[in-house]
Amino acid sequence: MKYILLTGFEPFDGEPINPSWELARALHGAQIDGHEVVAVRLPCVFGESLDVMRGAIRRFNPEVAIALGQAGGCTDFSVERVAINIDDARIPDNAGRAPIDTPVVPGAPAAHFSTLPIKAIVAGLRAQGYPASVSLSAGTFVCNHVFFGLQHELAGTGRRSGFIHIPYLPQQAAKHSGTASLPLSYLIEGLRVAVALAASAQETHQGEGQLH
Repeated sequence: MKYILLTGFEPFDGEPINPSWELARALHGAQIDGHEVVAVRLPCVFGESLDVMRGAIRRFNPEVAIALGQAGGCTDFSVERVAINIDDARIPDNAGRAPIDTPVVPGAPAAHFSTLPIKAIVAGLRAQGYPASVSLSAGTFVCNHVFFGLQHELAGTGRRSGFIHIPYLPQQAAKHSGTASLPLSYLIEGLRVAVALAASAQETHQGEGQLH
């Protein structure tokens, strides 16, 4: 069996829900492009999140691995281009840890690029009516921590992997005046498109100036 690994986070920063996990678990068990989707929930904790993710990689040996994360304030499927080897927490994680200017993996490269066909994913989502963009920064909190750790773990394997940030759900945005949101059912169908493209699409590098 070929697997696609989706990870999402537990809630953090006082939120009762995290859309990244709600999306991942909604596709658990789905069959997409000849692969079975498996979803794993990560703690929003530096270090522990990578331990859980690495365990999932060892267990399933996925052909494709996509980590998902909540980005309050973003308005679309934000497909991340690059992860940096820095933990620099603006708030404590769920275990109270707040590393400052600390490497994710000591001695590792300064950055790793996504190996997903990021522009094909963005173009495909937009073609089917879903807002999407290539993002140039995954931040320096636990999302980037997991993104960098994922890319480092799979570097040189030929497996596709990367990170997508997701907006708030409407019930979250209701508590944050003026903040964008997208409904869960809409996000689930968009993610299904993105996962299929991640598994099958070839990066064309066309439209370099159009995808922002």
